[in-house]
Amino acid sequence: MTALSLAAAAQASNPQIAGLQVALRAYGLYLGPIDSIAGPLTVRATKAFQRRAGLAPDGRPRLRTRRALGPLGVPLFGKRTLRRRMFGWDVSVLQFMLARRGAFVPVDGFFGLATEHALRRYQRDRRLAVDGIAGPHTMTALAHGNRAVTPATVRAAPAGVRGLLGRWARAYRVDPRLVRALGWMESGYQPDLVSPSGARGVLQVLPSTKRYVETILLRRRVPWTVSGGIQVGVVYLRQLLREFRGSESLALAAWYQGPASVRRNGVYAGTRAFVANVFALRRRGV
Repeated sequence: MTALSLAAAAQASNPQIAGLQVALRAYGLYLGPIDSIAGPLTVRATKAFQRRAGLAPDGRPRLRTRRALGPLGVPLFGKRTLRRRMFGWDVSVLQFMLARRGAFVPVDGFFGLATEHALRRYQRDRRLAVDGIAGPHTMTALAHGNRAVTPATVRAAPAGVRGLLGRWARAYRVDPRLVRALGWMESGYQPDLVSPSGARGVLQVLPSTKRYVETILLRRRVPWTVSGGIQVGVVYLRQLLREFRGSESLALAAWYQGPASVRRNGVYAGTRAFVANVFALRRRGV
């Protein structure tokens, strides 16, 4: 697999750098495109993170820096087989490489259903085994495929997104760190993301959830804006926390799986992975 380097003078595309850019974006330090190019913005953001973490600010993502980044900092792409419910730097790289080939996929480091569907489509197009798993054959095809590609144009979310998540969390007395972590898990802070099921915005709010919040919880309409979508999502999360007596783990499980399903069937394995990743992101302070 492609070696990792971050020389400011070298402007060649390196997919591993996309993993670094995604991690730095989660910390609000990188606001450029996820383009896999180690340009000045990426180097500057890396140095800023290193200073924050008490490391020598050399602008290079060596192992200590990547470990300090937390769950989004390891492992490098190619070190393990990737499948649904995994989380990390390598998943971000996988998503980047799928996105630059035209796939609809959030680039957020979490191997969810959208990533699996995109991977299956890629495997089908390349006549690979269609299993939704990124093993050696699929990773080699992605890294060395002969199909012409151009750098992805996955834009970073506006700096204000993190501020809006914190603002609405404080307004409704929900832990801002939890809300920011959930926002990252759902969309990678991408305000324009719309899923095939119609979930929209930073917190991926479904139209049915929005109607419930407007009709039952708020009793007034909320516009489909970046701020409005975040407000609706935070109000719904607050309601889930109340329904599950303040249990953050059960509230997040209900968010992901549905409250009725959690009560009826318990928490599924995939849901537990989602909840664990949200908590890991909160601990790292995204």
